[in-house]
Amino acid sequence: MAGRRSRAVTISDVASLAGVSIATVSKALNGKDNVRADTRQRVLEAAEQLAFRPNALAKNLLTGQSRTVGLLTSDSAGRFGIPVLLGAENAFGAGEMAVMLCDARGDVIREQHHVRMLLSRRVDGLIVVGESTNPRPSISRDLPVPVVYAYGPSDDADDVSFVPDDVGGAMLAVRHLLATGRRRIAHVTGPTDYKAAIDRAEGVRRGLAEAGLEQAGETLFGAWSQRWGRQAAEMLLMAQPDLDAVFCGSDQIAAGFMETARERGRRLPADIAVIGYDNWEVLSAETRPLLTSVDPNLERLGHTAAQHLFAAIDGKVAPGIHTMPCRLVIRDSTAPPGPS
Repeated sequence: MAGRRSRAVTISDVASLAGVSIATVSKALNGKDNVRADTRQRVLEAAEQLAFRPNALAKNLLTGQSRTVGLLTSDSAGRFGIPVLLGAENAFGAGEMAVMLCDARGDVIREQHHVRMLLSRRVDGLIVVGESTNPRPSISRDLPVPVVYAYGPSDDADDVSFVPDDVGGAMLAVRHLLATGRRRIAHVTGPTDYKAAIDRAEGVRRGLAEAGLEQAGETLFGAWSQRWGRQAAEMLLMAQPDLDAVFCGSDQIAAGFMETARERGRRLPADIAVIGYDNWEVLSAETRPLLTSVDPNLERLGHTAAQHLFAAIDGKVAPGIHTMPCRLVIRDSTAPPGPS
């Protein structure tokens, strides 16, 4: 005959053994200050003696927290949103937080619906992931939980936002090209209505100004596409025949530029060095030659945003837009030119 399974130890059992109330056990186990040291020790000893392990629901009731956070994105299918979400989820996992992911698909009404649903599930906080680095409308006002914005900053300066440092990332690219001996550097990037494109163009200007140099021609703005990279290459190779480097605002643009430059008889990187942006390995690790690229460190950005949400849940808020450093991943496309 099978033995009878023992009853699970409850917080009432701990209270009885320690000779205190259930409320005192709750305060002692959760580190509250208003419990005498000797009482706390008695509670801890009783809990250890009974091998008491409060379940998740009990913990939630004791702390007033659900240990659940919401991740609200408009870019779950995009290559920018996913790394941010992965970084955030890793941080939440380390903090034993459950994560609820909602995709608003860029629709305001759908976003509002998801916010209401997440609040009904009593989440402790929200991370809102943008689909670009353009400022987005704040949703923080009148919400009962803290909100942290990642990749796409809030348009409210009182909110907490984390974005990649696109100006600094572009300066990394220019400094690297200069270090390899390049001096005639052009810039091809995305649409003018993207803040990322404007910021990267500003980084090029600053990087060249540091060295006392001017850019080879005006910045060429266009689409985030390989087609635009090919078109820009046609224009630049005719207008700037002595060009020796190009910094492209995305890996897609860079891949298109390299394709046309090779077709026009330019040796890469001997004649022209090329740098991309995003470190999207579907392209950067497959081009010929392999593409040097600026990595915006989006997983780290998401992880940092999650850590700041933990802090905000504890009442420690750091308002404003915080820029996160990028890094340069050096590959074959920027090897120094050999002796002539």
